[in-house]
Amino acid sequence: MSILCNNNKTTGNLSAHKRLLGLIMSCTLGLGVSYSALAQTSSSAPAIAPAAASDIVKPDLFDAIAERAKKLAKREYKPIEANIPDALAKMDYDQYRSIRFRPEAALWHKESLFELQLFHPGFLYREPIVLHMANDAPDSFVQFKQDFFSYDGPAAPLAGIAPNNIGFAGFRIHYPLNSNEYKDEFVVFQGASYFRMVGPGLAYGLSARGLAIDTAEPKGEEFPVFREFWLIKPAPEDTRMVIYALLDSPSISGAYRFEIIPGAPTEMAVEARLFARKDILKVGIAPLTSMYMWGENHTRFVDDFRPEVHDSDGLLMAASNGEWIWRPISNHRQLRVSSMLDENPRGFGLLQRDRDFDHYMDMEARYEKRPSMWIMPEGDWGKGRAELVEIPSDSETNDNVVAYWVPAKAMKAGSSATYKYRLRSFDDHLAENTGAKVIRTRIGWGANPGQANPPPVSKRKFVIDFRGGELDNLSADAPLIAEMQQSSGAISELSVRQLPDGRTWRASFKLEPDGNNVADMRLFLKLRDQRLSEVWSYVWYPDAI
Repeated sequence: MSILCNNNKTTGNLSAHKRLLGLIMSCTLGLGVSYSALAQTSSSAPAIAPAAASDIVKPDLFDAIAERAKKLAKREYKPIEANIPDALAKMDYDQYRSIRFRPEAALWHKESLFELQLFHPGFLYREPIVLHMANDAPDSFVQFKQDFFSYDGPAAPLAGIAPNNIGFAGFRIHYPLNSNEYKDEFVVFQGASYFRMVGPGLAYGLSARGLAIDTAEPKGEEFPVFREFWLIKPAPEDTRMVIYALLDSPSISGAYRFEIIPGAPTEMAVEARLFARKDILKVGIAPLTSMYMWGENHTRFVDDFRPEVHDSDGLLMAASNGEWIWRPISNHRQLRVSSMLDENPRGFGLLQRDRDFDHYMDMEARYEKRPSMWIMPEGDWGKGRAELVEIPSDSETNDNVVAYWVPAKAMKAGSSATYKYRLRSFDDHLAENTGAKVIRTRIGWGANPGQANPPPVSKRKFVIDFRGGELDNLSADAPLIAEMQQSSGAISELSVRQLPDGRTWRASFKLEPDGNNVADMRLFLKLRDQRLSEVWSYVWYPDAI
């Protein structure tokens, strides 16, 4: 059974949680290594000849990268010495965004359904990555060329400054996702181990990461980086592609395989082979990073014309016991860390469940188009917890929400682990989640209008609306009840009724907190002994108002 735990922490290194496009913090890269050097580390890894696109597995190459990562973990970590001129390192945001990659210079241009465009180093991205072409000669890698880029407007004085061995800041992948006439950008790898992915009709929002180390811990978070990539060229009509990566940081190294499958929805199959360099307090597997400023459950006044501002509005977990658990996200006054315990979970992710433009009213950001991201573990992940970190923020340019899986078994120096999972980018609909879903959570003062001697403002009224599943088939007179549990405080006036739209059912109650104790609550709808909805899971902190 899933159990929600709470850890009220108020310290930690939070400054590196920034938006991926132009604001994400750059992290330390490791030593570069060519594929020829990798091949020498494994007798089972022969030289790579140009491969047919159907050869998407490349076990020899992946084994060689994993062997390199294993050997790196036995050595002292050494950051790369970046070869970047001051003018590029100190450029501002306007200059950086004015440097544009020339589409005709894309890798595999007009040779495949997939094309890769490259990011210029500089601004926040000062430690470049190495891109290997795994299909060609063993030491083949992509050389930086000034001709790849146009330096427009404020970036014009920077043309000709970059040396040829400077490398790249990352890359983006294009594919005819929405039409045959245009190749859309749908995957980006840039900054530390961050990457983003969207499906048809969606716009970039939350980010995924290769790994999280000591997130929200007092000593500060460590950000592993993908320092090298190996690109497998797809055949002209291939509809999936494979990328390998070498990850490194002071505490851990690893080899990653990404099989990218664009479509509706877009998915990515990930395998991570990890090797610990040091004892690690907390490893976050399959981390997701997002932004939440305010929404329907916000309890403080916001001076803004927009009713809601967020990239994600909840954490969803498919527990091993069959429960679907929905945890709305909040922007608290202090750092909050909460967890859902499980063994071999079926899935978890951050969702943007609210898709109604009228709930955002933002023609520029278009938050209703931001993607949800779903993690589907493969194999035995064992015991652990899905952890949600909510970071106080006063700006929507900051990513202040992180979610990941923490294995119960900690990684010690010299240990290794392998994790496989699928990552899905979608809107708000998961076909596997067939029950009624929470569509909104609202919170307010627990007083009645005009009440004499009203209760203190600490008494709160919660309103949770459910829709979908078998609720669509019930009459307004159906004897629905809400089953509820809480860790502290007193619950009163618990009721369930159908709203006038004939589709939505509302559960409401009042909470009288027990002093300064946190109230950890669970609620779901039942028709007699039949459970009809997912579990609404919420933690109320007394300082939230």
